[in-house]
Amino acid sequence: MLISAYFRLVRAGYVLAREGALSIIVTRDLPLPLRFGIGLGRVIERPSVRRTGHVERLNRALNRLGPTYVKFGQTLATRPDVVGTEVAADLAGLQDKMEPFDAALVPGILLEALGTKAAELTELSAPIAAASIAQVHQAKLVPAEGLKKTVAVKILRPGVANRFMADIESYYAGARLAERLVRSTRRLKPTQVVETLDRSARLELDLRLEAAAISEFAENIKDDEGFVIPTVSWDHTAQNVLTTTWVDGIPIRDNAALDAAGLDRKALARTLLQSFLKHAIRDGFFHADMHPGNLFADPRTGAVVAVDFGIMGRINRAERRFLADILFGFITRDYRMVAQRHFDIGYVPAAQSVDDFSLAIRSIGEPLHGRTAQDISMARVLGQLFTITDLFQMQARPELVLLQKSMVLVEGVARALDPELDIWTIAEPVVGDWLRREEGPPGKLADLKDGLKIFSDAARRVPTILSQAELALADFHAEKHNREVFPRWMLLALGWLGLILVAVMIWRLATV
Repeated sequence: MLISAYFRLVRAGYVLAREGALSIIVTRDLPLPLRFGIGLGRVIERPSVRRTGHVERLNRALNRLGPTYVKFGQTLATRPDVVGTEVAADLAGLQDKMEPFDAALVPGILLEALGTKAAELTELSAPIAAASIAQVHQAKLVPAEGLKKTVAVKILRPGVANRFMADIESYYAGARLAERLVRSTRRLKPTQVVETLDRSARLELDLRLEAAAISEFAENIKDDEGFVIPTVSWDHTAQNVLTTTWVDGIPIRDNAALDAAGLDRKALARTLLQSFLKHAIRDGFFHADMHPGNLFADPRTGAVVAVDFGIMGRINRAERRFLADILFGFITRDYRMVAQRHFDIGYVPAAQSVDDFSLAIRSIGEPLHGRTAQDISMARVLGQLFTITDLFQMQARPELVLLQKSMVLVEGVARALDPELDIWTIAEPVVGDWLRREEGPPGKLADLKDGLKIFSDAARRVPTILSQAELALADFHAEKHNREVFPRWMLLALGWLGLILVAVMIWRLATV
């Protein structure tokens, strides 16, 4: 099994290098070992790529390699500032224009998944969109007790789960290999990153979980304006079939159609970015696959319409506070605060210098202020970030992988809508309002609630801790063949000492 994983990894590296994938990486700011590895990989590049500089078949190569590689290509498609406009345009075809599976299989899939309820889905269309995991059909839903309505029926590709798991297995092999051979990659925690992607992939392959995500997401945004999602028909949903209301809209990547409909692209970009920040910072639950193929604009209201909730991200309150502080620090140019928060949460080792890290953060943030999106090269920024995190031994946070990837996607889509996008100005109202709320009575009340929950959980564990301590002491006593009874006063003293330590720990957590 391990040998086959390494074989797939080598094959993927060969195919991507051959089709010119390594040529799109800006190596100037990367560490020397990475620059050497990329240069070595480019030796096998197609002569046509080396001659013209065009990555001619990267789209087809990613399709051939499997669904997880297609997902990676979808992310790159939103970042012409990183990979170049030609490569981004080529990869855009990965978003919802893949080859559909045989339509003759659809009736049988629906019958097996939904049973008699499948008969209520009528007038099934040809595939409207086909992506790496599933394809979508339009249909008419005719329930026995209701009116006919138009719905979207999403169906998983047959056999996609096996391909996804095979890809993930090779990712694990590559991560473990990197950790063994390149010590500097250990701080990036590649294996834990793959575990995060693995968990996300397994959730995406069960459409009932996607339906549940839509339901929770709808509750979070019910009072928001400008961001719309479909609703689920639970009677017509199964592990491999998801039925939702049909949403009409203009693809958000079609600038010409948006302009023809009289929609304000700058307003759309602002709504998209601010909505994402609300979902991540306010709710801690966000759409983690917001590539252009999953986003539309309602021509009547100007709202952003999102679909495909197979990949959702979730971050806890501490991580949301960290994210808000970091963004607000960049907005207000308070780089010392940005640096300090990295130390407070443990992302940078305490042995490092806060002042030096603050200076490094300033070197990234200052060039971004006062610049429009089209003036900023994210490839250079990312290269600089990689160098700085390596210099300060900053640890990767696998739980933030989806958030980081999603921010890259959302910013890329917003850039395409508005090349003059000023991220800091747009982000300030959302981030600032949330932080001000956190510092006020509602935030203090939430802190108190969290402290009480910690206290309650710890108090509930005390009897178990004492019982386990007593058993451990009894075992130790028996192993020593000591026939004297262990003094009960000493056991009670140890128990009370444990309670005092737990109380001190709770007090420290509640006063942080």
